[in-house]
Order: sequence, then structure tokens, then C-alpha cells
Amino acid sequence: MEILEPFTEDVIFAEKSVTATYLRALFYVGQALHLSADPRRTMQSVVEALYQYADMKIATITLVEHSSGALFINAVAPLGPNTLCDDICYQSGEGVLGTVLAAGRTILVPRAGDEPRFLNKCGLLKLHLPFIGVPIRIGDQELVGVLATQPHAMDKERLVQQAWFLEMVSHLLVQSILLARKVEEEKRHLVDHRDQLLMEVRNRYGFENVVGRSAAMRQVFDQVRLVARWNTTVLLRGESGTGKELTAHAIHFNSPRAKAPFVKLNCAALPDNLLESELFGHEKGAFTGAVGIRRGRFELAHGGTLFLDELGEISPAFQAKLLRVLQEGEFERVGGEQSLRVDVRIIAATNRNLEEAVQRGSFRQDLYYRLNVMTITLPPLRARKEDIPEIARFLLIRIGKRQGRRLILPDASMRELMKYDWPGNVRELENCLERASVMSVGNILAPESVIVGSVSGELKPFAASFGVPAVVAASEVESEGEMGEGEKERVIQALRKTGWVKAKAARLLGLTPRQIAYRIKIFGIETETF
Repeated sequence: MEILEPFTEDVIFAEKSVTATYLRALFYVGQALHLSADPRRTMQSVVEALYQYADMKIATITLVEHSSGALFINAVAPLGPNTLCDDICYQSGEGVLGTVLAAGRTILVPRAGDEPRFLNKCGLLKLHLPFIGVPIRIGDQELVGVLATQPHAMDKERLVQQAWFLEMVSHLLVQSILLARKVEEEKRHLVDHRDQLLMEVRNRYGFENVVGRSAAMRQVFDQVRLVARWNTTVLLRGESGTGKELTAHAIHFNSPRAKAPFVKLNCAALPDNLLESELFGHEKGAFTGAVGIRRGRFELAHGGTLFLDELGEISPAFQAKLLRVLQEGEFERVGGEQSLRVDVRIIAATNRNLEEAVQRGSFRQDLYYRLNVMTITLPPLRARKEDIPEIARFLLIRIGKRQGRRLILPDASMRELMKYDWPGNVRELENCLERASVMSVGNILAPESVIVGSVSGELKPFAASFGVPAVVAASEVESEGEMGEGEKERVIQALRKTGWVKAKAARLLGLTPRQIAYRIKIFGIETETF
């Protein structure tokens, strides 16, 4: 084994006749360095250029792994069907490759079989041929790999010239290695970011976020856990605001498809022509404004889950097109002729009575049976009022995080929430709590800050005796009976609290000056003056 000193011009050009060979090889090496943006593919092209045009029997590039400091083989030529070098590595100082890395200098061995330090882990080494190992260096200090070859030449002078040529190639490789590092770092960053987002999404849409301890909700949880493991089509049924989309997320992110896309579409928001383009995509020129190919939701959801919300609103004409996709798993883009196949799990949701729609003829019976494989019915909030306290606390935590404060709902306010039937279900409850949090000066959501809709749909404030104004006024004209028992006492308390200033008392109660004056007159309240 010989560690070569830096080359001089008289050694380099001792034999002018080989210069054309090296220039030709250098041309193909340079071409390989610019043909691909994939660093690993580039290095493979470089060693193949050395093998074909630089009189090399074998050529390899090994790079230092940043975490372990070991040399791993990244490219080999010739690359045969039995060449398995991906997991082979050399520590610094181990074998001849490790010795080149440790020495940081070019090493030349006239005959490989005479050097006992050869380990030949890949089984590619030709013992009767010479060996040249050149360190790949970034700057003056950092060693990042080794370029190693076995040339055909046997004489010392020719080997020295080839070693010089390989040092030129090692300098050219530096930019590709720096690019490979950058690509690997960005890839690692993207994978970490993806895993972090996936964890956040799973935490957000985990089973624990579908809140409820009632018997009806425990049954829903059991069904969701069972169906999440399989690719079965799921039909989610229930009133608006019962959590159908949240349930769809929970099914997807707890299924084997969790790392694949979750794509959703509200079918009620689009007419048939736009719905077809959204779901199936379109070809360039399919219609005015189609300036390019556009992939539809089915293609985007390939390998994952497609959530079709408000499916009961689509027209019978479009139902036939959707049925074919669900049955055959294939479709054509709008304006296209080629059939595309996709692997998509369907989760559909509707608040309509599909059985009645089938009887009326507004919903296809065959599509109904195709969707009605595994049906999960989400109960309305009025049917599980025992869940309201837990749901309200969960929603307050979420609202509080958005507002940067800790919100507290006292028992008096909770009792008022329990009295209401919540026709808008959980969505209405969340809106109510967020409105109350906005109206509350402090962290406590007092009863008067909680405003809900009456059974008739008209909004009314709860008791307003704690000093936070309600924002929705009662009607301008009310009778004493309509105002109800306790109204006189509320007005008196508000007047006392505000020093008998009618305008302030009106704001406190969420009334207009005219309304509070009307109450004072009707109830015969004698104002105190100071």
C-alpha cells in the first residue's frame, strides 16, 4: 500500500497519449453530474461513466453518514443483479476504504491480493487488479467520502496518472454531495414535519375528541372502532351539527389509511356540472376555462378516504354517475376518454331520510343499497343531555386556547344549558359558548352572558343579574305576562347596580331605553334618587 504525495505536472503529463482518454471520460462524468437532480442517481451515473470510459474494472462511491460517521456505499459500477451493497459500511480506519478516510490521502495498491487489509464486504474486489482510493473532501478539513476504483492498468506510471484523474473527479463530486446532503436534510425535515402533523391530526381527530358518555354515544364509539379497521363503506346519519365530519375524521385517522389523504367535499354546495368536475376532474379544453388537466377528488384521495358530506342532496342524474365509481372503482375525467382506476374508501354523510327519498324517487335505490353497508347514526344532543356538561367543558378548552385564556362555566350557567333542546346540536352549543366568551369580560361565563335560541327559534337572553350585558334584545312591545315572573326583580337589581341610571341598566339587561322605561312603568317601580 502506498500513500501518494501531491502530484506534479511532470508526473501528470509524462504520457501525453492517455490525455484524450481522460478528457473523454471527464466529458461523460461532467454530463452525468448535470443530467439528474437526484444526487444518488447522479453518483451512480458517475461511476458508470468511469467504468465505461476511464478504463476502470470496478468503481464505487462511499459517503460518510452524518449520524454514525461510517462509510456507506452509495454507488457501484458495474451494477449487477446480485450486487447487494446498500447496508454495507466501513468505520474510519476499517479496511482499505476506512484507511483512506482516516488518512485523508490518496492510497494506491499495485495488486489488491497483496494487501491483507482488504475486507471485500461486497464481494466485488478483483484480487489480481490494482486499487486506487481517493478521499472526497469539502474544503480543507471535512472528509465526506471515498471514490475507489480498480483500473485495468498494471504499470506504476499509468496508475499514478489514473489516481490524478480520480482526484479531479472527486473534486467535481463535491457539489453533488452537498446537494445530496441538502436534499436528505430537507427530506428528513419534511418527514419529521409530516409525522408531527399526522400526530397532531390524530390527536385532534382521535376517539377521545368525540365526546360523550351516554349509552347512545358509547354505541357509536364501538361502531367507529370496529369499522375503522376495514375498508368498508360507511354512511353517517344524523341531524346537522351532530359531529358527522368529526366522526369521519376519526374513522380515517384510526384506520390503516391514516397516512394517505383524507379528502372531503360538500355535495350540496355545487350544481351537477361543477360537482362532476370536482369529483372526477377534467381534461384540458373540456369546457370554457379548462386551461389544463385537473385531478378530481377521487384521484386526490387515491389510497385514502373520500368524505362526501350532504350526499342526499345530489340529483338523481348525478347519482347514476357516482354509482358507477362506487361499483367499479373507475371513472373518466370530464372531456376525457381514458378510464382511471382508484382505490378510495368512501364515507358518506347525510341528514336526510334516505328511505323516504327512495320512496319518492328522488334517491336511487341501488345507490342507497350501495352506501348502506355500515350505517352509523349520530344521536342529536337533546337525546343525550347527560353529555352536555362534558361537551361544554371540552369546547370551552378549545375556545380558551384560541383566545389565550382559561374559561370557566359555573353551575348556574350549566343548568341553563341543560334546559335547552339544542336543535343545532353541538355546533349550536359551540357557537353559544364562543359568543358567551366574547361577551364575558373575565374568565367566568355567567348565566346572563349565555344566549341561546328558544324552541320557536327566537333568541332570548338568560337571567341577567350578574353585570355582563346580553346582546340580543327582547321585542319592543311586551305585555307584563310575556315578561314573566321575576322580571320586576331583575329590573330593580339592574337599576340598583347602576345607581338608578336607566341607560346603564338597559345596557346591562340587553334592553333598549324604551324597553326599560316600559318595564318601570308597567311594574310601577319607583326610582331612587341621590
